[in-house]
Amino acid sequence: MFHRERPRSPQPRPLKPDSNSSPRVPFPAPHQVVVLLIIAHEIILHVRHLGREGERRRRNWRQPPPTILRGSEASLPASPRLPVALRGAESVPPEQMHSPSRGFATTPKGSAPTPSSCETVGALATKPSNWGIVECRGSQRKGLGNLALTSNSFQPPGQGNSPLPCLGLWNHFVLVKVRGSLGREAFRGDKADMPVLYDRLLKLKEMFNSKFGSIPKFYVRAPGRVNIIGEHIDYCGYSVLPMAVEQDMLIAVEPVKTHTLQLANTNPLYPDFSTSANNVQIDKTKPLWHNYFLCGFKGIQEHFGLSDLTGMNCLVDGNIPPSSGLSSSSALVCCAGLVTLTVLGMNLSKVELAEICTKSERYIGTEGGGMDQSISFLAEEGTAKLIEFSPLRATDVKLPSGAVFVIAHSCVEMNKAATSHFNIRVMECRLAAKLLAKSKSLPWDKVLRLEEVQARLRVSLEEMLLITEDALHPEPYSPEEVCSCLGISLQELRTQILSPNTQDVLIFKLYQRAKHVYSEAARVLQFKKICEEAPDNMVQLLGELMNQSHVSCRDMYECSCPELDQLVDICRKFGAQGSRLTGAGWGGCTVSIVPADKLPSFLANVHEAYYQRSDRSLAPEKQSLFATKPGGGALVFLEA
Repeated sequence: MFHRERPRSPQPRPLKPDSNSSPRVPFPAPHQVVVLLIIAHEIILHVRHLGREGERRRRNWRQPPPTILRGSEASLPASPRLPVALRGAESVPPEQMHSPSRGFATTPKGSAPTPSSCETVGALATKPSNWGIVECRGSQRKGLGNLALTSNSFQPPGQGNSPLPCLGLWNHFVLVKVRGSLGREAFRGDKADMPVLYDRLLKLKEMFNSKFGSIPKFYVRAPGRVNIIGEHIDYCGYSVLPMAVEQDMLIAVEPVKTHTLQLANTNPLYPDFSTSANNVQIDKTKPLWHNYFLCGFKGIQEHFGLSDLTGMNCLVDGNIPPSSGLSSSSALVCCAGLVTLTVLGMNLSKVELAEICTKSERYIGTEGGGMDQSISFLAEEGTAKLIEFSPLRATDVKLPSGAVFVIAHSCVEMNKAATSHFNIRVMECRLAAKLLAKSKSLPWDKVLRLEEVQARLRVSLEEMLLITEDALHPEPYSPEEVCSCLGISLQELRTQILSPNTQDVLIFKLYQRAKHVYSEAARVLQFKKICEEAPDNMVQLLGELMNQSHVSCRDMYECSCPELDQLVDICRKFGAQGSRLTGAGWGGCTVSIVPADKLPSFLANVHEAYYQRSDRSLAPEKQSLFATKPGGGALVFLEA
């Protein structure tokens, strides 16, 4: 409360008696008048403020705030049990928790809540409870408290700034009670993130209750991704340039006292699954949907060395087209990892979590490189990311404002875990790296990735292309020739270098694979440079790099298919400056860069030329052809 001690007026001098005049009251000096006016003005403003505050409290704060993870009637706890940010092995001190990239953070026990700004971006329900999803930002420590929305916040018209309680998950969304009238219409438009999430959360909650007879305690979301450029080079150690898409995996979770994992899926094509939380077995020969959840669960379990884990009921809902090259499987692994971490209340940064999920997905038998898991956790709305490895880090890449990226599904599905195509390419790159290292008298037995050869030689990517021309021949290598070059036996090759599902491969195209990797790595860096410099013909230059990438994927890496090639040609014909396959390939999707003013005609023409004329379709139709923009990363939603 404002309180200012009123200044004492100077005492007037005594008046001399005068029989001809009555006593006079002294008139204040000009500076005293100013002081009195200021005090009066402050008193009036303060009284008005008290009136508005009292009315607002009577109108909006009639119900006590709900408990997080405790149901809707109890009081809000002082310090919720949520993951705390770590960087490496060191905990981040509370006073330094001001970077959105540090991970998950809460105010330590005993700390006072500090105001910061929250942006309302979605809602779980309308009247009478008005749950809202808010994104917490700012440089202060976060905790429980009433945080006033800033003037830039997305609010219903005419309501002004509205105080609401907020939980401090850095750069994450949480469900909180919005005290005031906040309807569904408030969460539509450019500022609304994931406009369909409102309905999906409600539906998922209802289905969970119907399935398990209880209400989920929290929800976890992990997005899919589209790789703009940089295909099949992450597992070779090179940077890639993906962005998250709005399609995602969403899991409703309830921890239970038993040690049983109950997994269900909203899609009836995926049957329920149940297993012991302390005896997780993953069958590599059958890439069934629940095995991807078990990968994320087991990764967290083994990272912390836990042996007595609590069980949970989980209901999975996904709208990423399966086997489309948009990383539905990795999104499920990441979702499961974050679910397990949240249930256990353990501490990990987003970088650590991404690295754990990368390793744990290999339980299913796929030798991936880490791009999918990294962008799922590190993505930020509005920007693509240059993902670098060893150490893992992400850098913003601002995409051109005059163009949009359009994803088109070839309607050919390819599950990379169900075939050996993907792992054969990984092994070919590994063998190429060893032969290149041997040709330069490097310790080839310690080399696993093509990037390591370049790093040891300290040469440019252009020079590595010349070295590849000299050291490798375009004709395929037989296993016997590889053994002869390295001076090892066929048994050593199969058991010490090759993966189990590539031991019977008869030919390896080492020259072609190395040429693709080094040239593609150079294109990624050129793409980023063009985005930074933003020349007038920026969209055209980026499109040319994407076109070159597809040609290399098609001819040198041989991971395309006739349908993808046809779809790429159609996209270029109807206005795309560049188009290429995205993801592992052999089916799945293309990604095209399209000038914004050509988008409507582009979508109509491609839909007619590829989908209608060929009678190709996916359900729903939006999953076949849609424009996308960079979305946010993995989120934890708390059921308040």
